[in-house]
Amino acid sequence: MNLSKSKYCTFLQCPKRSWLNCYKPQEAFVSADTKSRLAAGTEVGALARGLFGTFVDVTTVKENGSLDHAAMLQKTREAMQSGEETICEAAFSFDGCYCQVDLLHRAGGGYEIYEVKSANDLKEINRHDVAFQKYVLEKCGIPVSGVYLVCLNREYRRMGDLEIAFGKLFKRTEELSDGLKEEEAVGENIARAKALLAQQEEPGTTFCKSCASCEFFGYCRRGLPEPSVLDLAGCSDKWEYANRGILTMRELLDSGEKLDARVRQQIAHACTQREPEINREKIKEFLSTLRYPLCFLDFETMQSALPPFDGTRPYQQIPFQYSLHVIGEEGAEPKHCEFLADAEGDPRRALAEQLVRDIPEGACVVAYNMKFEKAVLKELAEAFPDLALSLLGIWDNMRDIMLPFYRRYYYNRAMQGSYSLKYVTPALFPEEKEADYHNLEGVHNGSEAMDIFPRLKEMGEKEREEARKQLLIYCGRDTWNTVKIWQELVRVSK
Repeated sequence: MNLSKSKYCTFLQCPKRSWLNCYKPQEAFVSADTKSRLAAGTEVGALARGLFGTFVDVTTVKENGSLDHAAMLQKTREAMQSGEETICEAAFSFDGCYCQVDLLHRAGGGYEIYEVKSANDLKEINRHDVAFQKYVLEKCGIPVSGVYLVCLNREYRRMGDLEIAFGKLFKRTEELSDGLKEEEAVGENIARAKALLAQQEEPGTTFCKSCASCEFFGYCRRGLPEPSVLDLAGCSDKWEYANRGILTMRELLDSGEKLDARVRQQIAHACTQREPEINREKIKEFLSTLRYPLCFLDFETMQSALPPFDGTRPYQQIPFQYSLHVIGEEGAEPKHCEFLADAEGDPRRALAEQLVRDIPEGACVVAYNMKFEKAVLKELAEAFPDLALSLLGIWDNMRDIMLPFYRRYYYNRAMQGSYSLKYVTPALFPEEKEADYHNLEGVHNGSEAMDIFPRLKEMGEKEREEARKQLLIYCGRDTWNTVKIWQELVRVSK
Protein backbone atom coordinates (compact mmCIF):
# COMPACT_ATOMS: atom_id res chain seq x y z
CA MET A 1 0.00 0.00 0.00
CA ASN A 2 1.47 3.35 -1.03
CA LEU A 3 1.36 6.15 1.52
CA SER A 4 0.78 9.24 -0.58
CA LYS A 5 1.31 12.77 0.67
CA SER A 6 -2.46 13.31 0.79
CA LYS A 7 -2.92 10.18 2.94
CA TYR A 8 -0.04 11.34 5.14
CA CYS A 9 -1.57 14.78 5.70
CA THR A 10 -5.04 13.33 6.26
CA PHE A 11 -3.59 11.01 8.89
CA LEU A 12 -2.05 13.96 10.73
CA GLN A 13 -5.38 15.80 10.72
CA CYS A 14 -7.56 12.82 11.67
CA PRO A 15 -6.35 9.18 11.76
CA LYS A 16 -9.87 7.83 11.44
CA ARG A 17 -10.54 9.91 8.36
CA SER A 18 -7.45 8.47 6.67
CA TRP A 19 -8.57 4.92 7.57
CA LEU A 20 -12.11 5.53 6.26
CA ASN A 21 -10.75 6.91 3.00
CA CYS A 22 -8.96 3.58 2.46
CA TYR A 23 -11.52 1.11 3.77
CA LYS A 24 -14.93 2.81 3.57
CA PRO A 25 -14.75 5.47 0.83
CA GLN A 26 -18.41 4.82 0.00
CA GLU A 27 -19.38 6.46 3.32
CA ALA A 28 -17.97 9.82 2.24
CA PHE A 29 -20.32 12.65 1.39
CA VAL A 30 -18.64 15.26 -0.82
CA SER A 31 -20.50 18.55 -0.53
CA ALA A 32 -20.94 21.13 -3.28
CA ASP A 33 -18.49 23.38 -1.40
CA THR A 34 -15.85 20.66 -1.41
CA LYS A 35 -16.36 19.97 -5.11
CA SER A 36 -16.03 23.68 -5.81
CA ARG A 37 -12.77 23.87 -3.82
CA LEU A 38 -11.35 20.87 -5.68
CA ALA A 39 -12.26 22.41 -9.03
CA ALA A 40 -10.64 25.68 -7.96
CA GLY A 41 -7.50 23.81 -6.95
CA THR A 42 -7.28 22.16 -10.36
CA GLU A 43 -7.77 25.49 -12.14
CA VAL A 44 -5.20 27.34 -10.03
CA GLY A 45 -2.69 24.50 -10.27
CA ALA A 46 -2.94 24.48 -14.06
CA LEU A 47 -2.14 28.21 -14.22
CA ALA A 48 0.74 27.93 -11.75
CA ARG A 49 2.56 25.59 -14.12
CA GLY A 50 3.55 28.62 -16.16
CA LEU A 51 5.35 30.37 -13.29
CA PHE A 52 8.76 29.41 -14.71
CA GLY A 53 7.88 29.56 -18.38
CA THR A 54 8.11 26.29 -20.30
CA PHE A 55 7.55 23.03 -18.42
CA VAL A 56 7.07 19.28 -18.84
CA ASP A 57 3.95 17.70 -17.40
CA VAL A 58 4.38 14.00 -16.57
CA THR A 59 0.74 13.40 -15.58
CA THR A 60 -0.42 10.07 -17.05
CA VAL A 61 -3.96 8.72 -16.78
CA LYS A 62 -5.10 5.13 -17.28
CA GLU A 63 -8.15 4.16 -19.30
CA ASN A 64 -10.21 3.87 -16.10
CA GLY A 65 -9.43 7.49 -15.21
CA SER A 66 -6.95 6.79 -12.39
CA LEU A 67 -3.36 8.02 -12.41
CA ASP A 68 -0.71 5.70 -13.82
CA HIS A 69 1.88 6.08 -11.06
CA ALA A 70 4.41 3.70 -12.62
CA ALA A 71 4.37 5.66 -15.89
CA MET A 72 4.70 8.97 -14.03
CA LEU A 73 7.71 7.71 -12.07
CA GLN A 74 9.38 6.66 -15.33
CA LYS A 75 8.57 9.94 -17.12
CA THR A 76 9.96 11.90 -14.15
CA ARG A 77 13.27 10.01 -14.33
CA GLU A 78 13.50 10.63 -18.06
CA ALA A 79 12.71 14.35 -17.72
CA MET A 80 15.38 14.81 -15.02
CA GLN A 81 17.95 12.88 -17.04
CA SER A 82 17.28 15.04 -20.08
CA GLY A 83 17.85 18.21 -18.01
CA GLU A 84 14.32 19.62 -18.03
CA GLU A 85 14.23 22.77 -15.91
CA THR A 86 10.63 22.54 -14.64
CA ILE A 87 8.63 19.34 -14.21
CA CYS A 88 4.96 19.40 -13.21
CA GLU A 89 3.56 16.58 -11.05
CA ALA A 90 7.03 15.04 -10.77
CA ALA A 91 6.55 11.62 -9.14
CA PHE A 92 8.81 9.93 -6.56
CA SER A 93 8.52 6.77 -4.47
CA PHE A 94 10.55 5.40 -1.56
CA ASP A 95 9.74 2.47 0.72
CA GLY A 96 6.01 2.61 0.01
CA CYS A 97 5.83 6.41 0.28
CA TYR A 98 4.71 8.22 -2.85
CA CYS A 99 4.47 11.92 -3.70
CA GLN A 100 3.88 14.18 -6.67
CA VAL A 101 5.52 17.60 -6.64
CA ASP A 102 3.36 20.34 -8.12
CA LEU A 103 6.40 22.13 -9.54
CA LEU A 104 9.91 20.68 -9.44
CA HIS A 105 12.32 23.41 -10.55
CA ARG A 106 16.03 22.85 -11.17
CA ALA A 107 18.10 25.49 -9.36
CA GLY A 108 21.12 25.93 -7.09
CA GLY A 109 22.75 22.61 -7.90
CA GLY A 110 19.59 20.71 -6.97
CA TYR A 111 15.82 20.94 -7.25
CA GLU A 112 13.33 23.28 -5.64
CA ILE A 113 9.94 22.01 -4.45
CA TYR A 114 6.93 24.26 -5.05
CA GLU A 115 3.62 23.20 -3.50
CA VAL A 116 0.72 25.21 -4.96
CA LYS A 117 -2.45 25.91 -2.99
CA SER A 118 -5.59 27.58 -4.31
CA ALA A 119 -6.20 29.52 -1.08
CA ASN A 120 -5.35 33.12 -0.17
CA ASP A 121 -3.56 31.96 2.98
CA LEU A 122 -1.54 28.93 3.95
CA LYS A 123 -2.23 26.52 6.81
CA GLU A 124 -0.02 24.58 9.18
CA ILE A 125 -0.83 21.29 7.44
CA ASN A 126 0.73 22.68 4.24
CA ARG A 127 4.12 22.66 5.96
CA HIS A 128 3.68 18.97 6.79
CA ASP A 129 2.85 18.43 3.11
CA VAL A 130 6.15 19.82 1.84
CA ALA A 131 8.09 18.19 4.69
CA PHE A 132 6.84 14.80 3.45
CA GLN A 133 7.84 15.63 -0.13
CA LYS A 134 11.31 16.74 0.93
CA TYR A 135 11.76 13.54 2.94
CA VAL A 136 10.79 11.30 0.01
CA LEU A 137 12.95 13.17 -2.52
CA GLU A 138 16.03 13.10 -0.32
CA LYS A 139 15.55 9.39 0.40
CA CYS A 140 15.50 8.94 -3.39
CA GLY A 141 18.86 10.73 -3.57
CA ILE A 142 17.49 13.97 -5.06
CA PRO A 143 19.28 17.06 -3.73
CA VAL A 144 16.63 19.55 -2.53
CA SER A 145 17.91 23.12 -2.84
CA GLY A 146 14.73 24.86 -1.74
CA VAL A 147 11.19 24.32 -0.46
CA TYR A 148 8.37 26.80 -1.12
CA LEU A 149 4.65 27.06 -0.54
CA VAL A 150 2.74 29.01 -3.18
CA CYS A 151 -0.73 30.53 -2.84
CA LEU A 152 -2.86 33.22 -4.43
CA ASN A 153 -2.01 36.84 -3.70
CA ARG A 154 -4.99 38.41 -1.92
CA GLU A 155 -3.72 41.92 -2.83
CA TYR A 156 -3.65 41.25 -6.57
CA ARG A 157 -6.32 43.00 -8.66
CA ARG A 158 -6.95 41.88 -12.16
CA MET A 159 -6.63 44.42 -14.95
CA GLY A 160 -6.78 42.70 -18.33
CA ASP A 161 -5.21 39.26 -18.66
CA LEU A 162 -4.18 37.39 -15.51
CA GLU A 163 -0.50 37.95 -14.71
CA ILE A 164 1.06 34.56 -13.93
CA ALA A 165 4.04 35.58 -11.81
CA PHE A 166 5.21 35.80 -8.21
CA GLY A 167 4.21 39.15 -6.79
CA LYS A 168 1.26 39.27 -9.17
CA LEU A 169 -1.44 36.55 -9.10
CA PHE A 170 0.77 34.27 -6.99
CA LYS A 171 2.95 34.73 -3.93
CA ARG A 172 5.39 32.33 -2.30
CA THR A 173 6.78 31.87 1.17
CA GLU A 174 10.37 32.43 2.13
CA GLU A 175 12.56 29.38 1.52
CA LEU A 176 11.48 26.84 4.16
CA SER A 177 13.91 23.94 4.14
CA ASP A 178 16.29 25.24 6.83
CA GLY A 179 13.55 25.92 9.36
CA LEU A 180 11.12 23.15 8.47
CA LYS A 181 10.66 21.62 11.95
CA GLU A 182 7.85 19.39 10.63
CA GLU A 183 10.54 17.41 8.78
CA GLU A 184 11.97 16.05 12.04
CA ALA A 185 8.91 13.89 12.72
CA VAL A 186 8.23 12.65 9.18
CA GLY A 187 9.82 9.23 9.65
CA GLU A 188 7.94 8.59 12.90
CA ASN A 189 4.66 9.85 11.42
CA ILE A 190 5.05 7.59 8.40
CA ALA A 191 5.50 4.54 10.63
CA ARG A 192 2.39 5.45 12.65
CA ALA A 193 0.32 6.08 9.50
CA LYS A 194 1.37 2.79 7.89
CA ALA A 195 0.52 0.88 11.06
CA LEU A 196 -2.93 2.44 11.24
CA LEU A 197 -3.71 1.87 7.56
CA ALA A 198 -2.60 -1.76 7.83
CA GLN A 199 -5.08 -2.59 10.58
CA GLN A 200 -8.48 -4.06 9.74
CA GLU A 201 -10.23 -2.75 12.84
CA GLU A 202 -11.90 0.65 12.48
CA PRO A 203 -10.34 3.30 14.77
CA GLY A 204 -12.43 4.99 17.42
CA THR A 205 -14.05 8.36 16.81
CA THR A 206 -12.51 11.57 18.06
CA PHE A 207 -13.82 15.02 17.24
CA CYS A 208 -12.20 18.34 16.52
CA LYS A 209 -13.50 21.76 15.57
CA SER A 210 -13.00 21.08 11.83
CA CYS A 211 -15.07 17.88 11.80
CA ALA A 212 -18.17 19.56 10.38
CA SER A 213 -16.31 20.10 7.07
CA CYS A 214 -15.12 16.46 6.84
CA GLU A 215 -16.63 14.20 4.19
CA PHE A 216 -17.18 11.53 6.89
CA PHE A 217 -18.91 13.86 9.35
CA GLY A 218 -22.31 12.22 8.81
CA TYR A 219 -20.85 8.73 9.18
CA CYS A 220 -19.04 9.50 12.44
CA ARG A 221 -22.02 11.39 13.85
CA ARG A 222 -24.39 8.43 13.47
CA GLY A 223 -25.59 6.93 16.71
CA LEU A 224 -24.67 9.91 18.87
CA PRO A 225 -27.49 11.56 20.82
CA GLU A 226 -29.08 14.73 19.53
CA PRO A 227 -27.29 17.84 20.81
CA SER A 228 -28.54 20.08 23.55
CA VAL A 229 -27.91 23.81 23.35
CA LEU A 230 -25.19 26.30 24.17
CA ASP A 231 -24.84 30.03 23.80
CA LEU A 232 -21.45 30.45 22.12
CA ALA A 233 -21.49 34.23 21.75
CA GLY A 234 -17.93 35.34 22.38
CA CYS A 235 -16.68 31.80 23.09
CA SER A 236 -13.56 30.32 21.55
CA ASP A 237 -13.96 28.48 18.24
CA LYS A 238 -12.58 25.49 20.13
CA TRP A 239 -16.09 24.70 21.37
CA GLU A 240 -17.93 25.40 18.13
CA TYR A 241 -18.09 21.70 17.27
CA ALA A 242 -20.17 21.01 20.35
CA ASN A 243 -22.78 23.46 19.15
CA ARG A 244 -22.86 21.94 15.67
CA GLY A 245 -24.21 18.59 16.79
CA ILE A 246 -21.08 16.49 17.13
CA LEU A 247 -21.40 16.10 20.91
CA THR A 248 -24.21 16.92 23.26
CA MET A 249 -23.55 19.72 25.71
CA ARG A 250 -23.86 17.27 28.60
CA GLU A 251 -21.25 15.01 26.99
CA LEU A 252 -18.92 17.97 26.64
CA LEU A 253 -19.51 18.96 30.26
CA ASP A 254 -18.70 15.42 31.43
CA SER A 255 -15.80 14.86 29.03
CA GLY A 256 -13.08 16.26 31.26
CA GLU A 257 -12.22 19.00 28.77
CA LYS A 258 -10.73 22.10 30.35
CA LEU A 259 -13.51 24.68 30.18
CA ASP A 260 -13.29 28.10 31.73
CA ALA A 261 -15.88 28.85 34.41
CA ARG A 262 -18.02 31.08 32.19
CA VAL A 263 -18.38 28.46 29.43
CA ARG A 264 -19.05 25.71 31.97
CA GLN A 265 -21.77 27.85 33.56
CA GLN A 266 -23.34 28.52 30.15
CA ILE A 267 -23.40 24.80 29.35
CA ALA A 268 -24.98 23.87 32.64
CA HIS A 269 -27.62 26.57 32.23
CA ALA A 270 -28.35 25.62 28.59
CA CYS A 271 -28.79 21.95 29.48
CA THR A 272 -31.56 22.75 31.96
CA GLN A 273 -33.19 25.82 30.42
CA ARG A 274 -36.83 25.54 29.40
CA GLU A 275 -38.33 29.03 29.44
CA PRO A 276 -37.28 31.61 26.81
CA GLU A 277 -35.13 34.53 27.88
CA ILE A 278 -36.39 37.96 26.81
CA ASN A 279 -34.76 41.20 27.97
CA ARG A 280 -37.42 43.71 26.96
CA GLU A 281 -35.47 46.78 28.03
CA LYS A 282 -32.45 45.84 25.95
CA ILE A 283 -34.67 44.99 22.98
CA LYS A 284 -36.38 48.39 23.30
CA GLU A 285 -32.96 50.01 23.43
CA PHE A 286 -31.97 48.26 20.21
CA LEU A 287 -35.23 49.12 18.43
CA SER A 288 -34.75 52.78 19.34
CA THR A 289 -31.72 52.83 16.98
CA LEU A 290 -34.01 52.06 13.99
CA ARG A 291 -36.09 54.61 12.10
CA TYR A 292 -38.36 54.83 9.07
CA PRO A 293 -38.08 54.25 6.23
CA LEU A 294 -36.79 50.77 7.08
CA CYS A 295 -35.04 48.77 4.35
CA PHE A 296 -34.29 45.09 4.96
CA LEU A 297 -31.37 44.06 2.72
CA ASP A 298 -29.69 40.78 1.81
CA PHE A 299 -27.00 40.10 -0.83
CA GLU A 300 -26.11 36.86 -2.57
CA THR A 301 -22.54 36.65 -3.84
CA MET A 302 -20.21 34.35 -5.73
CA GLN A 303 -16.53 33.68 -5.20
CA SER A 304 -13.87 32.60 -7.65
CA ALA A 305 -10.30 31.60 -6.89
CA LEU A 306 -9.22 33.43 -10.04
CA PRO A 307 -10.52 37.01 -10.24
CA PRO A 308 -13.03 36.93 -13.12
CA PHE A 309 -13.41 40.67 -13.84
CA ASP A 310 -11.19 43.73 -14.00
CA GLY A 311 -10.69 45.25 -10.56
CA THR A 312 -11.47 42.02 -8.67
CA ARG A 313 -9.23 40.01 -6.35
CA PRO A 314 -8.91 36.26 -5.71
CA TYR A 315 -11.92 34.98 -3.77
CA GLN A 316 -13.56 38.39 -3.69
CA GLN A 317 -17.26 38.30 -2.83
CA ILE A 318 -18.97 39.47 -6.02
CA PRO A 319 -22.66 40.33 -5.54
CA PHE A 320 -25.03 39.12 -8.24
CA GLN A 321 -28.37 39.40 -6.41
CA TYR A 322 -30.16 41.23 -3.66
CA SER A 323 -33.55 41.28 -2.00
CA LEU A 324 -34.96 44.39 -0.35
CA HIS A 325 -38.12 44.88 1.70
CA VAL A 326 -38.96 48.54 2.29
CA ILE A 327 -41.35 49.82 4.98
CA GLY A 328 -41.85 53.52 4.35
CA GLU A 329 -43.64 54.46 7.56
CA GLU A 330 -45.23 52.97 10.67
CA GLY A 331 -48.11 50.71 9.74
CA ALA A 332 -47.19 50.54 6.04
CA GLU A 333 -47.02 47.19 4.23
CA PRO A 334 -43.54 46.05 3.17
CA LYS A 335 -42.71 46.75 -0.48
CA HIS A 336 -40.44 44.19 -2.14
CA CYS A 337 -37.65 45.07 -4.59
CA GLU A 338 -35.15 42.62 -6.02
CA PHE A 339 -32.28 42.25 -8.47
CA LEU A 340 -30.80 39.16 -10.13
CA ALA A 341 -28.10 39.45 -12.80
CA ASP A 342 -28.16 37.38 -15.98
CA ALA A 343 -24.78 35.60 -15.39
CA GLU A 344 -23.27 37.19 -18.50
CA GLY A 345 -20.37 39.48 -17.66
CA ASP A 346 -19.70 41.53 -14.52
CA PRO A 347 -22.97 41.95 -12.54
CA ARG A 348 -21.74 44.59 -10.10
CA ARG A 349 -22.43 47.83 -11.97
CA ALA A 350 -26.05 47.07 -12.81
CA LEU A 351 -26.66 45.80 -9.27
CA ALA A 352 -25.15 48.90 -7.65
CA GLU A 353 -27.10 51.29 -9.87
CA GLN A 354 -30.43 49.63 -9.10
CA LEU A 355 -29.63 49.38 -5.39
CA VAL A 356 -29.10 53.13 -4.99
CA ARG A 357 -32.38 53.70 -6.82
CA ASP A 358 -34.31 51.22 -4.67
CA ILE A 359 -33.08 52.47 -1.26
CA PRO A 360 -34.46 55.91 -0.30
CA GLU A 361 -31.77 58.43 0.61
CA GLY A 362 -31.07 58.41 4.33
CA ALA A 363 -33.12 55.24 4.96
CA CYS A 364 -32.28 52.95 7.87
CA VAL A 365 -30.95 49.75 6.28
CA VAL A 366 -31.34 46.56 8.31
CA ALA A 367 -29.43 43.32 7.68
CA TYR A 368 -28.94 40.08 9.57
CA ASN A 369 -25.21 39.92 10.35
CA MET A 370 -24.51 43.19 8.59
CA LYS A 371 -20.71 42.71 8.42
CA PHE A 372 -21.21 40.79 5.19
CA GLU A 373 -23.48 43.38 3.55
CA LYS A 374 -21.21 46.24 4.68
CA ALA A 375 -18.16 44.53 3.16
CA VAL A 376 -19.99 44.13 -0.16
CA LEU A 377 -21.10 47.77 -0.14
CA LYS A 378 -17.58 48.99 0.60
CA GLU A 379 -16.11 47.04 -2.31
CA LEU A 380 -18.85 48.30 -4.64
CA ALA A 381 -18.02 51.86 -3.60
CA GLU A 382 -14.33 51.27 -4.36
CA ALA A 383 -15.18 49.79 -7.76
CA PHE A 384 -17.56 52.60 -8.81
CA PRO A 385 -16.41 56.01 -7.48
CA ASP A 386 -19.35 57.81 -9.13
CA LEU A 387 -21.75 55.75 -6.97
CA ALA A 388 -19.56 55.79 -3.86
CA LEU A 389 -21.38 58.63 -2.06
CA SER A 390 -24.74 56.83 -2.28
CA LEU A 391 -23.29 53.39 -1.49
CA LEU A 392 -21.35 54.64 1.52
CA GLY A 393 -24.47 56.46 2.67
CA ILE A 394 -26.22 53.09 2.77
CA TRP A 395 -23.18 51.68 4.61
CA ASP A 396 -23.36 54.45 7.24
CA ASN A 397 -27.05 53.84 7.91
CA MET A 398 -26.90 50.08 8.43
CA ARG A 399 -28.12 48.34 11.59
CA ASP A 400 -27.62 44.68 12.54
CA ILE A 401 -30.78 42.88 13.65
CA MET A 402 -28.69 39.89 14.70
CA LEU A 403 -27.48 41.86 17.71
CA PRO A 404 -30.41 41.04 20.09
CA PHE A 405 -29.81 37.33 19.47
CA TYR A 406 -26.02 37.50 19.52
CA ARG A 407 -26.18 39.34 22.87
CA ARG A 408 -28.91 37.02 24.12
CA TYR A 409 -31.57 39.66 24.64
CA TYR A 410 -33.89 37.10 23.04
CA TYR A 411 -33.17 33.40 23.38
CA ASN A 412 -35.09 30.17 23.44
CA ARG A 413 -34.06 26.53 23.51
CA ALA A 414 -35.18 25.88 19.93
CA MET A 415 -32.34 28.09 18.63
CA GLN A 416 -29.96 25.24 19.61
CA GLY A 417 -27.44 27.72 20.91
CA SER A 418 -27.04 29.43 17.54
CA TYR A 419 -27.87 32.99 16.51
CA SER A 420 -27.75 32.17 12.79
CA LEU A 421 -30.77 33.32 10.76
CA LYS A 422 -31.37 29.69 9.70
CA TYR A 423 -31.77 28.71 13.38
CA VAL A 424 -33.44 31.82 14.80
CA THR A 425 -36.26 32.00 12.23
CA PRO A 426 -37.74 28.52 12.76
CA ALA A 427 -37.24 28.91 16.52
CA LEU A 428 -39.34 32.09 16.54
CA PHE A 429 -41.98 30.83 14.09
CA PRO A 430 -42.14 27.04 14.50
CA GLU A 431 -45.60 26.70 12.93
CA GLU A 432 -44.82 28.66 9.77
CA LYS A 433 -43.66 26.77 6.69
CA GLU A 434 -41.76 29.76 5.28
CA ALA A 435 -39.56 29.88 8.39
CA ASP A 436 -37.96 26.54 7.50
CA TYR A 437 -35.43 26.80 4.65
CA HIS A 438 -35.58 23.03 4.12
CA ASN A 439 -38.99 23.56 2.51
CA LEU A 440 -37.44 25.46 -0.38
CA GLU A 441 -36.75 23.83 -3.74
CA GLY A 442 -33.36 23.97 -5.42
CA VAL A 443 -31.71 26.70 -3.32
CA HIS A 444 -31.64 26.31 0.46
CA ASN A 445 -28.61 28.39 1.45
CA GLY A 446 -26.02 30.84 0.21
CA SER A 447 -23.58 28.13 -0.86
CA GLU A 448 -26.14 26.61 -3.21
CA ALA A 449 -26.98 30.04 -4.61
CA MET A 450 -23.27 30.67 -5.20
CA ASP A 451 -22.99 27.34 -6.99
CA ILE A 452 -26.08 27.73 -9.21
CA PHE A 453 -25.71 31.32 -10.42
CA PRO A 454 -22.50 30.91 -12.52
CA ARG A 455 -24.08 27.91 -14.24
CA LEU A 456 -27.13 29.84 -15.47
CA LYS A 457 -25.44 30.68 -18.77
CA GLU A 458 -24.88 26.96 -19.46
CA MET A 459 -28.52 25.97 -18.88
CA GLY A 460 -31.33 25.57 -21.36
CA GLU A 461 -34.06 28.21 -21.33
CA LYS A 462 -36.54 26.22 -19.22
CA GLU A 463 -33.93 25.08 -16.68
CA ARG A 464 -32.51 28.60 -16.43
CA GLU A 465 -35.95 30.10 -15.84
CA GLU A 466 -36.63 27.62 -13.02
CA ALA A 467 -33.19 28.22 -11.45
CA ARG A 468 -33.71 32.00 -11.50
CA LYS A 469 -37.11 31.54 -9.85
CA GLN A 470 -35.52 29.46 -7.08
CA LEU A 471 -32.77 32.05 -6.53
CA LEU A 472 -35.31 34.86 -6.24
CA ILE A 473 -37.48 32.91 -3.80
CA TYR A 474 -34.52 32.03 -1.58
CA CYS A 475 -33.07 35.54 -1.36
CA GLY A 476 -36.53 37.04 -0.90
CA ARG A 477 -37.17 34.69 1.99
CA ASP A 478 -34.08 35.95 3.80
CA THR A 479 -35.30 39.55 3.87
CA TRP A 480 -38.95 38.61 4.50
CA ASN A 481 -37.89 36.54 7.51
CA THR A 482 -35.79 39.46 8.71
CA VAL A 483 -38.92 41.65 8.53
CA LYS A 484 -40.79 39.06 10.60
CA ILE A 485 -37.99 38.95 13.16
CA TRP A 486 -38.17 42.75 13.49
CA GLN A 487 -41.95 42.51 13.96
CA GLU A 488 -41.44 39.88 16.68
CA LEU A 489 -38.92 42.09 18.47
CA VAL A 490 -41.41 44.97 18.35
CA ARG A 491 -44.13 42.70 19.75
CA VAL A 492 -42.12 41.35 22.70
CA SER A 493 -40.76 44.82 23.53
CA LYS A 494 -44.32 45.85 24.37
